[in-house]
Amino acid sequence: MPFMYILECRDRSLYVGSTLDLDRRLAQHEFGEGSEYTKSRLPVRLLYFEEFARVDDAFRREKQVQGWSRAKRLALIKGRTDQLRPLSRKRWGSVADE
Repeated sequence: MPFMYILECRDRSLYVGSTLDLDRRLAQHEFGEGSEYTKSRLPVRLLYFEEFARVDDAFRREKQVQGWSRAKRLALIKGRTDQLRPLSRKRWGSVADE
């Protein structure tokens, strides 16, 4: 099954990715083979994931969440969905990432 996931890196930054095999991808990140970003910020810790029926849906969600602020990502991780809309940033007169 496809997944969108959020990792916390050693420097407390948040990394958003997607994969077909979450366990394998987490192992790749831990061994420094997951991405250039996480490679220099090991260790990483899985904070959140969502499962999807289709790969393109997981990838679309990854791209959406990557555009979010740290505060909005943390609200998602903590299950505070009521805070997602207020935390959206306005861009060019519209609410982004709804």
